[in-house]
Amino acid sequence: MWQTYYAPASLAEALELLARHGDACRIVAGGTDLILELERGVRRQEIMVDVSRIAGLDNLTLRAGILSLGPLVTHNQVVASPDAVARAFPLARACWLVGAPQIRNRGTVAGNLVTASPANDTITPLWAMDATLTLSSRNRSSRTLPFDQFFLGVRRTALAPDEMVTSIDMPALGANERGTFLKLGLRQAQAISVVNVAVIVDFGPGPEARVGRARIALGSVAPTILRAAQAEAYLAGQRLRDEVIEGAAELAAAAARPISDVRAGADYRRDMIRVMTARALRQLRDGTECAGWPERPVLLWGGRNRLPAASPALPASGDIEFTLNGQPIRLRGVHGKTLLRALREDAGLTGTKEGCAEGECGACTVWLDGKAVMSCLVPAERAQGCQVVTVEGLGGAGGELHPVQQAFIEAAAVQCGYCTPGFLMSAANLLEELPHPTQDEIRQALTGNLCRCTGYYKILEAVEKAVR
Repeated sequence: MWQTYYAPASLAEALELLARHGDACRIVAGGTDLILELERGVRRQEIMVDVSRIAGLDNLTLRAGILSLGPLVTHNQVVASPDAVARAFPLARACWLVGAPQIRNRGTVAGNLVTASPANDTITPLWAMDATLTLSSRNRSSRTLPFDQFFLGVRRTALAPDEMVTSIDMPALGANERGTFLKLGLRQAQAISVVNVAVIVDFGPGPEARVGRARIALGSVAPTILRAAQAEAYLAGQRLRDEVIEGAAELAAAAARPISDVRAGADYRRDMIRVMTARALRQLRDGTECAGWPERPVLLWGGRNRLPAASPALPASGDIEFTLNGQPIRLRGVHGKTLLRALREDAGLTGTKEGCAEGECGACTVWLDGKAVMSCLVPAERAQGCQVVTVEGLGGAGGELHPVQQAFIEAAAVQCGYCTPGFLMSAANLLEELPHPTQDEIRQALTGNLCRCTGYYKILEAVEKAVR
């Protein structure tokens, strides 16, 4: 893991660190990919440059028809943005399908792009939207690259060791343009794409709704995302009749170059590209692409809309100081640890569980400045100056139980108990955000929490009881 951890207060300071240390260091924003890469030995950098609290880098703006995302814009920020939903719906839907709320609260769109896995969800819609990336360094002028120049292969990009992504820009969808993103995974949440498809259609002027221009991007079927150029050309000037849709879907499937792996065979992937491209085109023709989009997406923000800009400065001693369950605390020697390990090993609070250490099970869920996060994917140093709440701090100061905790007891929702702290933290955060959630919203809130005893009915019952 990392040995040195910097928390620059400005972009200029971050670029200075990159110029000084080069390939020996790595930018960390959300860390949801990077922590796993370090744990698995995919990356070996020992110097972390945490840019997550540099002011202004988390802005999402729409100006003159261009939607711009700063490098710290998280997936949940995109989901919560009316501009993104209205003018970049394929990206918003892709962000909604990334991981679970706790992952979307930390993971950034820029980080998803830099990881450069062909199965990553946000690359596909951004490629279809003709997005560009701006890269900045201390010693050279900033440069802007289209996606086909930035992505070089599986987990390979044109990003130089001294460069940082500083902006993602895309033309917002116009009045006659509609688009969507479809994903096939092996489960309904927390799933890596078997295949994914982004389709955007400009229907052009006139009452016949002929296709002026089509853009089709295919994910998880080649070393990088593919544009189905022949299918796009075939659709130009056509009306989206069933036979035209099927023809375009066949051409899209022919463009795919899938492999067989543990998630699916190549033939299955190719056939599902055909099915999903046709499904997306029918949705756009019929105007149903937004069906199923939640009226109130569950974010697990606990009533807050962004992390406060706490002081990024780390004490010279290398210790960290923050507020834990309402009390100030100083932890020593936590460099190179995740927040989960620091809470358990250094703070002595073992209520937060390690179920997978990969952000898959939610047993380690805590609140970081009010937002639910997977503590196994948060560097301990990120807690500096912040407020952290664990399951031990969920109830009242006098030892009384939180209503969710009491409801879990009354509904017999506790089984082996290992996953319970994470469920409690997610459910309690939901009730701060939406005091009267629907059952579907409760399910959304708990998508990041895995019960190995498969006892979800009692858990749902308990949360509904807490609502009442």
